Amino acid sequence: MIGGGAAGLMCAIEAGKRGRLVTVVEHSAEVGRKILISGGGRCNFTNLHTRPEHFLSANPHFAKSALARFRPGDFVAMVERHGIAYHEKSLGQLFCDRSARDVVAMLEKECTAAGVRMLTGCVVHGVEPGFAVETSAGRLEAASVVVATGGLSIPKIGATPLGYRIAQQFGLRLLDCRPALVPLTFNRQDAARYAGLAGVSALVDATAGGCTFRERMLFTHRGLSGPAILQASSYWRPGEAVQVDLLPGIDLVGVVSEARAAGERLEIRTLVSRFLPKRLADRWFELHGGSRPVGGLADRELEAMSASLHAWRVDPGGTEGYEKAEVTGGGVDTGELSSKTFEAKKAPGLFFIGEVVDVTGHLGGFNFQWAWASGYSAGQYV
Repeated sequence: MIGGGAAGLMCAIEAGKRGRLVTVVEHSAEVGRKILISGGGRCNFTNLHTRPEHFLSANPHFAKSALARFRPGDFVAMVERHGIAYHEKSLGQLFCDRSARDVVAMLEKECTAAGVRMLTGCVVHGVEPGFAVETSAGRLEAASVVVATGGLSIPKIGATPLGYRIAQQFGLRLLDCRPALVPLTFNRQDAARYAGLAGVSALVDATAGGCTFRERMLFTHRGLSGPAILQASSYWRPGEAVQVDLLPGIDLVGVVSEARAAGERLEIRTLVSRFLPKRLADRWFELHGGSRPVGGLADRELEAMSASLHAWRVDPGGTEGYEKAEVTGGGVDTGELSSKTFEAKKAPGLFFIGEVVDVTGHLGGFNFQWAWASGYSAGQYV
């Protein structure tokens, strides 16, 4: 097992339960490093509402088999068996009450019970056909090898392209990798326009690649972040726009009509500030022709203002890169793997699971559920 992250540990547990002699080789000093930093240190370990449509892949059907075989309730059962307290934060997201270390400790205990051998601080130099794994601790002979090396995201905790190099070595096709679930940066013009709004957040609809997410958006010193933007970023491609509805579900024309009927004498900016943070509303009207009393707005002017707020076109300059990306999009082409076993069709005995594969979950525990499900599935056949 190359990689001691979520997918690798789950696969090791399952293979060990079947009586297989399993060695986990992890280049970091401890296993589960990404687990430990996830969810603000509390690990958003699954999502109760996991469905195939929460995953992005060149083959949208590939993940269905594994997700059906190991469901969120299966992982929750393990968590409860180990007495780990947890809570649902929102939208089906489950977090540890205390610490992500509880999840890592649970996985380590399960590995020990299954007879899994751990080699931490051990670097893999290469894999030879057959299979022989060359490591800093010496040469390991294996009947099969599972690549659970993760992606390129968060290099500060040790992300490397090892898994992709192994795939290429054995002739497997790779789909272009990219940062996913990542903040977007402003182009030069928008950076000047929206300077000073860092820290401002609002509930929006963010749309990219035909997919829309209604969650909170956050202005940063360099661009946009927050759940809505992170979600949209997985579908965004350079050169494309992200459309942001700053007033989702709000009929501004109707609100103005009601204000007029009630005899309210206020500016349109003040009215919009009921739905947007004041700093954002102020800047928006500074950039879009200023504010005027609602009573003096012509219908055409009001409709134009409403349209601009409902369809803000953002042309990102780029992303914050793998340093800030939660996961890596792209990776090992799913067409090269069995969706049931995760074994490479061109290299029997070689398996790829987790983030290294071209399956990317939405924000909110879905990527961990993919790790558990793909690791569990492969563990039945390794």
